[in-house]
Order: sequence, then C-alpha cells, then structure tokens
Amino acid sequence: MLEQLAPLGQLKSKRMFGGVGLYANGLFFAILDDDTLYLKGDDALKPQFEAAGAHAFDPFGEGKPMAYWSAPADAMDDPDLLVEWARKALAVAGRKRK
Repeated sequence: MLEQLAPLGQLKSKRMFGGVGLYANGLFFAILDDDTLYLKGDDALKPQFEAAGAHAFDPFGEGKPMAYWSAPADAMDDPDLLVEWARKALAVAGRKRK
C-alpha cells in the first residue's frame, strides 16, 4: 500500500486501532484494518464516498463509525484513482489540522 501511495510524499505507518495508521507528510489520513484501506473523510466528502459505494469505518461494530471511509473498490484496482482519493483524504486531514 505504501508503494501505491508513494506519490503523496513522505509516508509512515504506525500501529493503531488494532490496525495500521498511515501518515503522509506528517498528516494522519488513512487506516488499514482487516485488509481494507479506510480514508479520512468529512461532511463535504461523505456524499462522494457514499456514491462510490464506500462504507464507514466502525472498528468496534457498535454503530459508531469514525470519519474514515473504505476506499472505493474501483480505486483499489486503479493506482491513479487510488492516489486521487488519497489526496482528497489528505486534504481533509490538512483542514482538520488547522
């Protein structure tokens, strides 16, 4: 996954939430859990994720999803599209940081 997301810049991974957190240029933008990539989202990006068939990350299955969405299936088969979605998630992370 880190190789596919390399165009985002300096990447790091860190164990968290029972999975792995992904950082690009110091911004936490994604989670890998149970072989699924979840990308950071917000209210503005939520409709795009929903339209793409993504589902929210609910790590404990309690109906309390976090603001992370599964990467759309078509993006997992298209490296350029995956980077495009990851850039959107990174932009959300950048706005949240400010």
